[in-house]
Amino acid sequence: MHDGQLSGAEFHGGFDLQATLESGQTYLWERADGEMFTDGGATGGTHWYHTVLPSTETHTAHTEWLSCRWDGSTLEWRATTDHAPEHLRRLLRLDDDLRAIGRMAPSDGVVERAFERFAGMRLVRDPSFGSLVSFICSAQMRVERIHAMVSRLATTYGDSITVDGESHHAFPRPAQLAEASEAELRELSIGYRAPYVKATAEMVADGTAHPDEARTMGYESARSHLCQFMGVGNKVADCVLLFALGFLQAVPLDTWIQTAIADHYPACERDDYEETSAAIRAQFGGEYAGYVQTYVFNHLRTAA
Repeated sequence: MHDGQLSGAEFHGGFDLQATLESGQTYLWERADGEMFTDGGATGGTHWYHTVLPSTETHTAHTEWLSCRWDGSTLEWRATTDHAPEHLRRLLRLDDDLRAIGRMAPSDGVVERAFERFAGMRLVRDPSFGSLVSFICSAQMRVERIHAMVSRLATTYGDSITVDGESHHAFPRPAQLAEASEAELRELSIGYRAPYVKATAEMVADGTAHPDEARTMGYESARSHLCQFMGVGNKVADCVLLFALGFLQAVPLDTWIQTAIADHYPACERDDYEETSAAIRAQFGGEYAGYVQTYVFNHLRTAA
């Protein structure tokens, strides 16, 4: 086992691990106390979180367990790999300059309150296949239920690793998930999404297409590329572009952002998804519009 620390002084614009991991961007992390997504408006916590990276992400023959805790000034970590710092920097976007991003955000009350409430929240950079399946499963679901669904997939089909006598599971590799039957997936409460999950896993496993191929494309082409996967429309595609593939301009038009448009930015409402998306991206500052979206999403989702 390896362990160490990363100084928060290195993270320009601060950091909030709880807000980052419990804001609905990722469903591939677990909280050590089992209480993921139970805190309303989660921010500022000092909990331990962990994830398991499959060998396709570690670029080795090994699955690796990675855990971390933020105490307000230092990011402590424990891991089965000594490459944990580089994994954390990538997965949690620790090199992003939140001060610069905040300066580029529009000056309006909704955005300013969101940035104030969740100061230090960063976007994640999840493994693309796990992100893709997570958001296929997300339709009409609350974040805690999506997380439970993704966790069941990992426990049932993913590679396991034992740490301190406890088994942890990576999100399944495409080939592992492709072998599951629709009936088996439905037994995990995947419901009508089961054929979408299976078909998408089969496409990636047999080499028909991979979400990573979108990384080198222009934004619109990348979104179209992801929409070829079963169960993926523009909103799910934008989620994967933003939370896995580094397209920080992407703004998924989910229920909360649609509400924000109706209540605060009515001039951005257009005739279709693509035009509305372009308008709200411009409203949210363009290059880092996805950061603004995530702050506004989390603010509105937890405001009640």
